Amino acid sequence: MKFKIGLLSAVMAIFLAGLAPAAEKYTIDNVHSYVGFSVSYLVLSSVKGNFGDFEGMIHYDENDLTQSSVEVSVKTASIDTDNPDRDNHLRNEDFFSAPEYPEITFKSDKITKADDGYVLHGDLTMRGVTKAVEIPFEMRGKITDPRGNERIAFEGSTKINRKDFGVNWNKTMDTGGVVVGDEVEIDLQIQAIKAGK
Repeated sequence: MKFKIGLLSAVMAIFLAGLAPAAEKYTIDNVHSYVGFSVSYLVLSSVKGNFGDFEGMIHYDENDLTQSSVEVSVKTASIDTDNPDRDNHLRNEDFFSAPEYPEITFKSDKITKADDGYVLHGDLTMRGVTKAVEIPFEMRGKITDPRGNERIAFEGSTKINRKDFGVNWNKTMDTGGVVVGDEVEIDLQIQAIKAGK
């Protein structure tokens, strides 16, 4: 009888282990990551910038990346376009209204396989408006760094219309064009460290 109970316990342990989630937690390393953007300016060129203060968690399933998930929070006041006057304008109510909406957030709901990589699907919230977005990305690899940290890295990009999120400010020039384009290209270069290291 004891043998049967022991055998049953072993089988149950194996079964429950098989049900355990395969995803492991990784914390985004914002020192070695980049959350950037580019938008048309005066029709002739583009303004590039980035956000310096952000954090996030990746639940990474090495066996099946489509079972992974991502949550990210970005501080809007950390915007940097290498021009203090412009950055202050971007922080005010004409654009991000940082005091009222201090964070931009993204939470994934699924990942799908694409021919040349993957697509991250989820909800992007900015200025209190939430919209579904898709971010094509590719995994750059997994390594153990010189300090023994397990790292994963991804690169992705997408485009959004800023007016979908209530960022409507603009001016029309004498030539008929506008000062700021509506389409914003987002560039993501992400490294994350396995939690607990």
